[in-house]
Amino acid sequence: MPQSDPNPHYIEFRHIYKTFDKPVLVDVNFYVDPGETVAIIGRSGVGKSVTLSHIMGFLQPDSGQVMVAHEDITGMPEPELRRIRRKVTMVFQSGALFDSLTVAENVLFSLELRQDYNAQNKEDVVNGLLQMVDIAEMRNAYPADLSTGYKRAVAIARALAAQPQCILYDEPTTMVDPIMSDHTGDLMLRLKKQLKLTSVVVTHDLDLMYKVADRVVFLYEGGVIFFGPTAEMEKSDHPHIHEFLEMDRVTRV
Repeated sequence: MPQSDPNPHYIEFRHIYKTFDKPVLVDVNFYVDPGETVAIIGRSGVGKSVTLSHIMGFLQPDSGQVMVAHEDITGMPEPELRRIRRKVTMVFQSGALFDSLTVAENVLFSLELRQDYNAQNKEDVVNGLLQMVDIAEMRNAYPADLSTGYKRAVAIARALAAQPQCILYDEPTTMVDPIMSDHTGDLMLRLKKQLKLTSVVVTHDLDLMYKVADRVVFLYEGGVIFFGPTAEMEKSDHPHIHEFLEMDRVTRV
């Protein structure tokens, strides 16, 4: 009988602790399976972005194990982390675009080192990605000409150009209008279904969470107070989750 995979989850946090001036992550445990979208939610300052930084290997835990792409990246040297980052990419809240490059050139940047693509291949990929994220007509615009929402769409296209297995989204609908927020959620859902991408999304946007997430990690005071299917979260008896959901309902009225 073949031996089972010791790391079946695509991403897994095992008893992660991280302290700066104060504890930020306290015995954090969760996992993300291949092709799944997990949302990380909670109030500001509870460790959501710190969690993403651990997945990318930008930060190392004080203790515990971080598994990414089925490998233990805890203490992994930078050259090996660069190999992992070819599989896992991140869409930053700012977009992190190059201001001096057009939309098309920003997406092309991720393809420049591909030796197996000629110029025409690269052009075809750029065109296809811009169409996929619904910004083909903006290919010659510069980031300064774009709204925050469209900058994020460009950042997503650029991330996809690297052909990752997994995308991390950091607050993808923050500071965008409701129409663009809805469009971004639709785009993320389409990428998940069409490309079978594994993804983790840090968000305050419960509409986005309900739309795209299979499971939810709810962080409170550095710890996980809920990890499970999105539909089950409202059944939690934790008072902070009740308060969080009620506050969201009040702000919608």
